[in-house]
Order: sequence, then C-alpha cells, then structure tokens
Amino acid sequence: MPYINLQITRGATREQKARIVAEFTDTLVRVLNKRPEHTHIVIQEIAEEDWGFAGMLTDEFRKSQG
Repeated sequence: MPYINLQITRGATREQKARIVAEFTDTLVRVLNKRPEHTHIVIQEIAEEDWGFAGMLTDEFRKSQG
C-alpha cells in the first residue's frame, strides 16, 4: 500500500491538488505497478511562517526576493 505525504506551502487550488493526486497515483501505477485503490496521498499545507530554509522563514525569504 503506497502512502505519499506531500508537504507544501499554502496556496494550491483544489484543482491543483486533484491533479497532483491523479498524477502521483498514475506514476505509482506505471512505475511500480501499484493499484490505484491502494494508493493513499496526503497533502499537508504549511503556513509560510512555519516553513524555513536558507536560514529564514519562507514568508521573510519571499519578501526579500521582492
């Protein structure tokens, strides 16, 4: 039973999330021969202020990029 936990910053639309689920599922079917009905995908949206990289919180990094 494949399980994917995808963490992204907030902002994806419902349509984008549906596409991610469909395409990830299709990839697992094609590459690993997994059954779609056994594939679970969880999308967790994280606030930019709760995600950091390059030594900064994401919201501050984006502000610094203009």
